[in-house]
Amino acid sequence: MADTHLFEIDGSVLEGGGQILRMALCFSVLTKTPVRIRNIRQGRKKPGLAAQHLAGVELMRDICQGRLYKACLGSTEIEFYPGHIEHGRFVGHIQTAGSITLLLQATLPVAIFSSGPVTLDLRGGTNTDLAPQVDFLTEIFRPNMERFGASFDFDLIRRGYFPKGGGQCVIEVRPVQSLRPVTMVDVGSVTRFFGWSYVAGVLPLKIAHEMSSGAKSILNQIANSRADIEVYKESMDMAPEGNCSGIIIGCETSTGAILGGSALGEARKKGFQSGEEAAHEIQSAISVGACIDRHVQDMMIILMALADGTSRIRTEPLTMHTKTAIYVTELMTKAKFNIIEGNGSAIIECVGIGLRNINLPKNTTSY
Repeated sequence: MADTHLFEIDGSVLEGGGQILRMALCFSVLTKTPVRIRNIRQGRKKPGLAAQHLAGVELMRDICQGRLYKACLGSTEIEFYPGHIEHGRFVGHIQTAGSITLLLQATLPVAIFSSGPVTLDLRGGTNTDLAPQVDFLTEIFRPNMERFGASFDFDLIRRGYFPKGGGQCVIEVRPVQSLRPVTMVDVGSVTRFFGWSYVAGVLPLKIAHEMSSGAKSILNQIANSRADIEVYKESMDMAPEGNCSGIIIGCETSTGAILGGSALGEARKKGFQSGEEAAHEIQSAISVGACIDRHVQDMMIILMALADGTSRIRTEPLTMHTKTAIYVTELMTKAKFNIIEGNGSAIIECVGIGLRNINLPKNTTSY
């Protein structure tokens, strides 16, 4: 019989959005702690579960064969009883242009502690506002995740844009025995810039060229390194519905740091300006010696907390998402964080809990 004692979590604190929900469910599964989450997304105009969040909690339930109560569109409180993390194929279908990447963010830490390979078939929005674009997750976040000793394979089937969605990607995750701690405090010098500037639908390729030019105008101020930005128009096969434009830029340094910046095009904004905004995000990180940019910052918290040892990363001043991530992590685990601020940057230190994958046979070769 399941433990009827529920760990209570207030979803209205700090960031007050979907992040508390995602992280709480993730730690619920990994620590086998039943939870009641109330005041879900209380800080948003439309509180409660939107389609994206509902798909996320249902996907988490399926992966661990858990039990979920009170979850429906608009719910501001749910109860979740985690089970055993399974392997196999799982589908997360948002039904709207809600972000696929936020589904992946939530489920990845669970999948890497599964009993075998996990396939995530995720459907919804791939390049949307208020969430990382899928390309950012694969090209900027994934290399940073790999430092901890875990990774994933990614197959983009179709892109989905606001307002229809319709995107699909398939992610293959191999489980690990444990995560290793990382030390990333020396950014070194810039060795290269890379990126992609795209348009889709009826938008002219000229916009993608403008975004690329805007980005290069800023990147050239950061370092004397050539910016290799691919400019292209999505094929109708890959993006059958909707119009969209965007840019994703990466920066690699001599110490192996990977920093990123991104922007979506907007009707009321010139493409040149969107490109500048994406590049300014990299410039901001480099200017304070950060090894992790502001968007990857909060995604590192859960990996640091689960790692077997002490991790240290230098980043920009903490975002509200990162403060929220640390709050939920310390609330639900024995991980301890220490923040050292100075000279415009912050060093995040974390003594991880050294989570071991009890689901995986000991002689299994992990990533």
